Amino acid sequence: MPTADELKQMAAWLADTDIGLLELRTPNGSIRLGRDPAPGSEVVQLEAEAQDDEAVPAQAMASAPGVGVFLHAHPLHDRPVVRIGERVAAGQGLGLLRIGPLLVPVSAPAAGQVRAVCEEDGTAVGFGTALFELNID
Repeated sequence: MPTADELKQMAAWLADTDIGLLELRTPNGSIRLGRDPAPGSEVVQLEAEAQDDEAVPAQAMASAPGVGVFLHAHPLHDRPVVRIGERVAAGQGLGLLRIGPLLVPVSAPAAGQVRAVCEEDGTAVGFGTALFELNID
């Protein structure tokens, strides 16, 4: 978790942007920094919650490798590449990103279990968009 000085620095950075909420999640807990959307306002919310390492499994996100249309299944198949609850290996394909005529795999960043699918099938996504949440082994 960040130190008090690091939290103050993050709050100062947030105050200089038009971002309304910044959330940082780690295996050790999460921090949410929010601010009043009025121009020139200061950070108004600071909350941190510690979590028990054993109670919360380590998590990872599989993100879009580019800009395109997210597909749960290959266009010639009915079954999704993976389903929630399935175990996957590091580098295993989880879904597909259609970029023009190309189908680019969305790969698992680590071995684990699929916890959630973050985007609907056929959704246009940008580079880095979170597509899958995984509980890491």
